Amino acid sequence: MTRHRDNCVKAYFSDEELSRLTRLAKSANLPLSGYLRAAGLNLSVRSILDIQAVEELVRVNGAIGQLAELLKDNPNPDIRRFTKEIRELQTLSHQIMGRITR
Repeated sequence: MTRHRDNCVKAYFSDEELSRLTRLAKSANLPLSGYLRAAGLNLSVRSILDIQAVEELVRVNGAIGQLAELLKDNPNPDIRRFTKEIRELQTLSHQIMGRITR
């Protein structure tokens, strides 16, 4: 639902500042006014690139988990240790992705 907004604020930017703000708004998948509003009201502005990177990490993490699942019953102690390390890295990866997406 779109909010009706009647008030306009005029601000002056250099060409470089406007270019940077436009790029940042685009990376957050927001119109420039929406980006400036969010930044000015100290709201969270996430780059869409960050979200795409997290989605890629989720896919990689899933593939690594499948690999660990295939190796879990291997009697070789080195492979069992490696599988345990994979699971620990997956846990750490989940924690990092959680911090990024908050």
